[in-house]
Amino acid sequence: MESFIGTHAWLLAPLIFCARVTDVSLGTCRAIIVVRGHRLLAAGIGFFESIIWLLAVSAVIKHIDAWYLALAYGAGFATGNYVGIWLEGRLAIGSELVRAIVFDAPHMLADALRSRGYQAVQVAGSAGAGRPVDVILVVEKRRRVPELLSAIRRDAPGSVYTISDVKSVYDGPASTMTQRGGGLDWLLSKRR
Repeated sequence: MESFIGTHAWLLAPLIFCARVTDVSLGTCRAIIVVRGHRLLAAGIGFFESIIWLLAVSAVIKHIDAWYLALAYGAGFATGNYVGIWLEGRLAIGSELVRAIVFDAPHMLADALRSRGYQAVQVAGSAGAGRPVDVILVVEKRRRVPELLSAIRRDAPGSVYTISDVKSVYDGPASTMTQRGGGLDWLLSKRR
């Protein structure tokens, strides 16, 4: 087998490309998952990522005179970055904070979002002299954020919103949790 690959090293090019796409995709996902605080998942991904990388790089080094293997290695790296970002977006692990600023205050956006099952907190604010605004805060799972943004655009079309990653969310004591987690409801009940 080794002599066959030695005389037909070009057969390794697609394998090295696929290995690099896989290990770089895993590495990109792992890095993003580390930032979000999922240590155990990141460690498991890192284990497989390193094994695949080791196999790919050893094949290139063993046939270092074959320029097309280096090209496959580099192309796999570049493609893996793109695929990894796409894959992590599809997995949608973690939570995000959505802040919506509604300029025609007072507005019923928070009530409309609550009726759809979101835990929305409404804060009165000002955009300058005589320009009241409502700021709506919602912490939501990443996979539900597109649905939340659609609701905001539909119910408050002139609003501005920002999205931030949330590393962790404390939902409050289990005994006071509501149907969807109750963290903000628990906090508000303590302030009354």
